[in-house]
Amino acid sequence: MADVMEKLVSLCKRKGFVFQSSEIYGGLNGCWDYGPLGVELLKNVKDAWWRAMTYREDVEGLDASILMHAKVWEASGHVAGFSDPMVEDKKTNERYRLDQLLEENGVDVTGLGMEAMMAKAIEVDLKSPKGNELSEARQFNLMFKTFVGPLEDDSARIFLRPETAQGIFVNYLNVQSAMRQKLPFGIAQIGKAFRNEITTKNFLFRTREFEQMEMQYFVAPGTQDDHFEYWREERWNWFRNIGLPERKLSWHEHQGDELAHYASAAFDIQYEFPFGPGEIEGIHNRSNFDLSQHEQYSGKKLQYFDEESREKFVPYVIETSIGASRTTMACLVNAYHEEEVKGDTRVVMRFHPRMAPIKAAILPLVKRDGMPEIARTITEDLRKHFRVEYDEGGAVGRRYRRMDEVGTPFCITVDSETLENDTVTVRDRDSMEQQRVPIAELRTHLDKSMDAWEAV
Repeated sequence: MADVMEKLVSLCKRKGFVFQSSEIYGGLNGCWDYGPLGVELLKNVKDAWWRAMTYREDVEGLDASILMHAKVWEASGHVAGFSDPMVEDKKTNERYRLDQLLEENGVDVTGLGMEAMMAKAIEVDLKSPKGNELSEARQFNLMFKTFVGPLEDDSARIFLRPETAQGIFVNYLNVQSAMRQKLPFGIAQIGKAFRNEITTKNFLFRTREFEQMEMQYFVAPGTQDDHFEYWREERWNWFRNIGLPERKLSWHEHQGDELAHYASAAFDIQYEFPFGPGEIEGIHNRSNFDLSQHEQYSGKKLQYFDEESREKFVPYVIETSIGASRTTMACLVNAYHEEEVKGDTRVVMRFHPRMAPIKAAILPLVKRDGMPEIARTITEDLRKHFRVEYDEGGAVGRRYRRMDEVGTPFCITVDSETLENDTVTVRDRDSMEQQRVPIAELRTHLDKSMDAWEAV
C-alpha cells in the first residue's frame, strides 16, 4: 500500500496537483503547495461543500479573521488544553508524539490519556525510531504564536488560529441579528488553520497549515439529539455525492478520553486510506460550552431570545468539521487506478466528473483541414461553462492517456466527419467508449453525463 502512496505523490508533482513547499530550498516539512490542477480540485471540493451547506435557508456564510484576540483561545480552552503528549529521544533530542509511536508499534491508544499511554510505553519497552531511550511524556501546545504590533512581549502575543470554529462562535449574535435568523440555524466557514504538529506524515493528511470547512448549527436545548442525527446523515451522504464510495467510508465513535468533556456525542467519518482509516470529518454534539465560555470571558451576553416562549437561553451547538485538504487527498487516493489495456498499463484518475480539475479536452485529430479552428471554437464556447483544455500535440491516443492521467472525464475529438455533419467524438474516460454528439448539444451532453456518473 505504501507503493500506491509513492506513485500518487509522484504523479501529483509531475502533473501539477501538489508540490513540496519551498522545494528549491530543501522543502518545509508539513507544508504543501497546490499546483494548477491541485488548486482546481481543492476549489471544486470547497465549492461543493459551500453549495451543500449554505445554499439553504437555515445556514449563513462567514469569513472570520485568522488573527483573533488572545482571550478567544483562553475561553475556548486551547491555551490550557490544546496539546499533544510528546516524548524526546534522550540521545538525539528529537521529539515525537507518544500516541503515534505507540500506534506504530501495534498498541491501540483509543481512549487512553497521557498517563495510561506512558504506562503502555513502559510495558512494551517503547524506544525512539532510532532505538534510543525516551523521556517522560509532557504536553506540547500546538498553537503557533506571533505578535501584533512593534512590541514582541506578552502583551502583544496572539496565535494563528488552530481551527475556524471560534470565529463563528464570537460572531454568532452578529450573524443572527444581521440576517434575522431564528433557531435552529447555522454558520458556515471555509478557511486556513495552523497547528504546530510534532510529527507530520502521510502527505496531505497531517500538515501544519491546512484548510477547514466548518459549520456550527445553533439549536434550542432539548432538540440537539435530533439535529445531531440529521447532520450525521447529511454529511455521510455528501461524501458519497462527491464520488467517495460507501465501502471506503466508516464511522468512528468517540469514547472514553477521546470524547471532549463538553460533548455528549462525537462521531468521525473515516476514509480508508492506503495507511488505514483516517478521519476526514467530525460531527460533534457540543452542548452550550463554547458560547457559555465566551460569554464568561468577554462579559457579553450571548443568549438567544425566543419570541414564542419569551425565554432567553444560550443555544446548544451541533458542529460539522471537515478538512478540505484531507478530503482533497481522499479524492486523489480514491481516483488513482492502474489497469492493463492491450498489454500496456493505463494510469487513470477516476474523479467524480464534477470534482475533476479539467472537465473536457478538445482534440483536433490532425493539424489541417480546418480541424484546429473548429476545435478552438468549441474550446472557447465550453470554457464559458467548464474548465476545459485544448490539446493538439502528438498522436490522439497519447493525448487520451495524458488526459486519463489527470482525470479528465471527456475527450472531444474533431475529425473528418465533423467537417461533414458538425458532430464530434466524445470519449468517456472510465469506459473508453466513444459516441458521436452534435457540436450544438455538447454542453447538455456533458452536464447529463456528469450528473449520471456513479462511483464504482
